[in-house]
Amino acid sequence: MAVFCDRGRVPGPDLELVEVPRNGSFKVWSHGYPFRTVRWHFHPECEIHLITATTGRAFVGDHIGTFQPGNLVLTGPNLPHNWISDIPQGTTVSQRCLVLQFTAEFASGVSALFPEMAFLKTLLGEAARGVEFAPGTGAAARPIIDELLTAAGGRRLELLFALLGLLQADGRRRPLASTGYRAVPAETMNQPLNHVLAHISRNLGHDLREADLAALSGYSPSAFCRAFQRHTGMTFVSYVNGLRISRACELLIGSQRRIIDICFEVGFSNLSNFNRQFLAQKAMPPSAFRNHHRSQAAIGAAAL
Repeated sequence: MAVFCDRGRVPGPDLELVEVPRNGSFKVWSHGYPFRTVRWHFHPECEIHLITATTGRAFVGDHIGTFQPGNLVLTGPNLPHNWISDIPQGTTVSQRCLVLQFTAEFASGVSALFPEMAFLKTLLGEAARGVEFAPGTGAAARPIIDELLTAAGGRRLELLFALLGLLQADGRRRPLASTGYRAVPAETMNQPLNHVLAHISRNLGHDLREADLAALSGYSPSAFCRAFQRHTGMTFVSYVNGLRISRACELLIGSQRRIIDICFEVGFSNLSNFNRQFLAQKAMPPSAFRNHHRSQAAIGAAAL
């Protein structure tokens, strides 16, 4: 977690790799506190972030403020941000926030395809500085995002459009970062570990050795191990396996490929290890995961 001393001494933000599903247009998820992404970080995707529990301090660009349950913020591409909860040390919260992430390219495509969504261009322009919405908008957004966590098929788009329309209708929304603030992703990507994370994402299906990535970063192997865990909150192996299982989930849901082919495509060298890692992370084997999501999709389609 980043430590903020003052406005003039903010550490460089960490890159967060956002795995937007290849068979979907956006990612919706929730997390508790503490959590590995609760640090001063940025990502190329836009983000809608709703606090559901705790109070604390919010950092968006050069803005420092406070938050409470119902706080709803939209951040644009590469805008650094973090929310730090004021809770006693050792306390854990099962759900601290709801998160929806999508690419600027997706938003531009929606705006171009549907004239009714042309307001997205203005809204995302404002998001370059971060936008905070009125408490009533946060309250109205909560049930929409809650449903999006499990929605499937066309219902997902229906709910997304409703959420974006809700944000646009908020005449009390306000910018967070100062007028002159601009995110400079090229500078932050020059940080050694951000470069390494981008390399991992591009080469996830290939053999990734910790020693090779230590050399790529310029760290010694032992220093790389410590720095990587501070940066991501996870060991190198846990981080890579987590990304590979996430990508496998996308392929299981969105394709008819055999499980053994998916195993090798996402970078596992043998099926038994893939099955073991999948079961540990998803609490079910890959075949059960695929069947579960197919049945959920069928239920969602029947409800439309």
